[in-house]
Amino acid sequence: MKMGPLAGVKIVEMGGIGPGPMCALLLADMGADIVRIDRMEDAGLGVHTDPKYNLLMRGRRSVAVDSKSAEGRETILKLIEQADGLIEGFRPGVMERLGLGPDDVFARNPKIAYGRMTGWGQDGPMAKAAGHDLNYIALSGALHAIGRKDGPPTPPLNLVGDFGGGALYLAMGLLAAILESKTSGKGQVVDVSMVEGAASLMTTFFGLKAAGRWSDERGTNILDSGAHFYDVYETSDGEYVSIGSIEGKFYKLLLELTGLDQEELPKQMDESQWPMLKEKLAGVFKTKTRAEWCDIMEGTDVCFAPVLSLSEVADHPHNKARGSFVEIDGVLQPGPAPKFSRTQSEIQHPPCSAGQHTDEALSDWGFDAAAISDLKAKGAVR
Repeated sequence: MKMGPLAGVKIVEMGGIGPGPMCALLLADMGADIVRIDRMEDAGLGVHTDPKYNLLMRGRRSVAVDSKSAEGRETILKLIEQADGLIEGFRPGVMERLGLGPDDVFARNPKIAYGRMTGWGQDGPMAKAAGHDLNYIALSGALHAIGRKDGPPTPPLNLVGDFGGGALYLAMGLLAAILESKTSGKGQVVDVSMVEGAASLMTTFFGLKAAGRWSDERGTNILDSGAHFYDVYETSDGEYVSIGSIEGKFYKLLLELTGLDQEELPKQMDESQWPMLKEKLAGVFKTKTRAEWCDIMEGTDVCFAPVLSLSEVADHPHNKARGSFVEIDGVLQPGPAPKFSRTQSEIQHPPCSAGQHTDEALSDWGFDAAAISDLKAKGAVR
């Protein structure tokens, strides 16, 4: 029996890449029953040689459907009739051309939350142009703000656009629309733009900029590596540690544990002295290994943590104690987040390959054996 907080919630996911699948993963881990609609030509194939490595596909079941055929379209609409939410990440107009746009869907299920994920949004002069995470966060202002002094902007993986400004905002928007529909009895479109999601994540910095406390010059501000007390430092063994001693009492402890004399140093918030103070700290941290600094600082109020690689994170005692990472079929991966005290989340299924669960999922969603056989015979599903 599913125990997650979204147990009983049903979602149809139109197969895509990146932020849409990440949103589906999050909802599936929290107990939602998600059927992913994959293309017929992808049936039996995975992005990787072995589907078990395609972690964004975990937690739901895949049905391979010919969405361009009348029978395939009708199959998708019958699934949608039963769903609380829909996830689609195509360019504007694609779902409409398939006969699966909002008007078509609301005619069959007027209560559904219709989640649309794009980079630029559903309208505007760039709406139909191709793009990727880097382009979306560039337009939002986020990319310009990330990087070191006198260097170019640094791509922060695809965390800010695809997953932060995209997947998380779609998950939040879908759940809000589903909750509202319980009261109103009406569905609605959730239009998620990764540009706008990334910009929303930058809200604090727009406020600081307006107040004259944030510069457009990278690497000169308190949180962008400009401050000596908020940065990463190399250790004697070529590893790194992170320091976030922003508050005065934490900064005082940093100086004590590094052996620097606070009385002989400039004031912490004297920005003109930050480069010099950073050099001092860099020299100190190069005198010991990462493990030695962990012995000195880990668990204190310095606001300290070692910079761990993907190969190291699961072995850290804190992550072990929390069960933050799990191993499934020999593949290490992050466990469900967040944690719930009563309705615990869990990984429902290993990563799916296209069409892997066509019979099983259709049966569970109300299609009888004869109907499934007929759909296969007509080439509508595989």
